[in-house]
Amino acid sequence: MAFSNSLCSHQSYASYNGKTQFNSFKRGCFYLPSSFKPQGLSSFHRKFESSRTHLIRATASDSKTDRKQVEVVYDLEDKFNKLADQVDRDAGMSRLTLFSPCKINVFLRITSKRADGYHDLASLFHVISLGDKIKFSLSPSKSKDRLSTNVPGVPLDERNLIIKALNLFRKKTGTDNYFWIHLDKMVPTGAGLGGGSSNAATALWAANQFSGCVATEKELQEWSSEIGSDIPFFFSHGAAYCTGRGEVVEDIPPPVPIDVPMVLIKPPEACSTAEVYKRFRLDQTSQIDPLTLLEKISRNGISQEVCVNDLEPPAFEVLPSLKRLKQRIAAAGRGQYDAVFMSGSGSTIVGVGSPDPPQFVYDDDEYKNVFLSEANFITRSPNQWYAEPISTNAAISPTEISVQ
Repeated sequence: MAFSNSLCSHQSYASYNGKTQFNSFKRGCFYLPSSFKPQGLSSFHRKFESSRTHLIRATASDSKTDRKQVEVVYDLEDKFNKLADQVDRDAGMSRLTLFSPCKINVFLRITSKRADGYHDLASLFHVISLGDKIKFSLSPSKSKDRLSTNVPGVPLDERNLIIKALNLFRKKTGTDNYFWIHLDKMVPTGAGLGGGSSNAATALWAANQFSGCVATEKELQEWSSEIGSDIPFFFSHGAAYCTGRGEVVEDIPPPVPIDVPMVLIKPPEACSTAEVYKRFRLDQTSQIDPLTLLEKISRNGISQEVCVNDLEPPAFEVLPSLKRLKQRIAAAGRGQYDAVFMSGSGSTIVGVGSPDPPQFVYDDDEYKNVFLSEANFITRSPNQWYAEPISTNAAISPTEISVQ
């Protein structure tokens, strides 16, 4: 006889109106629903898990009056489901920890100058496995968010895109949740990796979870463009062809295998995006059709030919040592990298095809303070946020991730 398939006679006592009443639950069947999956590997759990019937049957009688017995049948699965729903309603969400990954631009074409002073671009954005971790907790305050971080120099007020995102969400939805937020920063700033934009998108996602998902993903994506051009991309599934200022996002299937390794190398110096665009000259761009680049990548994978970044020349003017770093990585790699290129407006140089940096990065004092991280491409599942990779190997120094 399997354990717990029968429930032995059980007696209970209760007092009502000063009188003691006696209930007798006679031997009957006690089964758990097949959908119930307990944790652990004890014989107790294994035997419970083998049950298939969904009912508890019990009989009860009044011992003093010896009135007729009444049989009660419980649908245990239904009871469990109702109990779980009630717990969810009563408890609500009070804290949430999310992964906030960064991105690289596999190619970045600048196609025209806009009347509003911005530039139109066409770029293949892809999320990668390097990212921050953000912890959100509901605040008792109904007037202010509180942000902390593990590194110096990061603004903690309304200048931070996390706070801007939370203010935007409250404005759009009328919700009044405020938060305590801790940002565990791993992505360097001024790197061309979109770390701040990812933080903002993650904050919008979190605020929506706390409010019971009052907004759709599409609405979050559209709203986010009001505070940053790169933010809407992170509401894609991880790979997107982006145009306009970057806010026009076309979700595409990953054009390359997501397990392709890469190494990120960023010097301590940051590139000012404004300064890079100030030096940008449209007549010196590559002129290749960005859709042709996308087609070649989808067909043949990543190569040096297709990893075009029109912002490299002006960025190399702003930071001449960055050009030399790219050249040295390409030369020292001796073919181990499929492509070496700058991401965004800099100053991160990406080597795709190997997770290992060239030896000179370790040997030369000139590069002793560079940021190094291996990474690979990642995506997210529908209706879920990005999952933190099981392991990431990044060498971080506070000097690399403080605001310059």
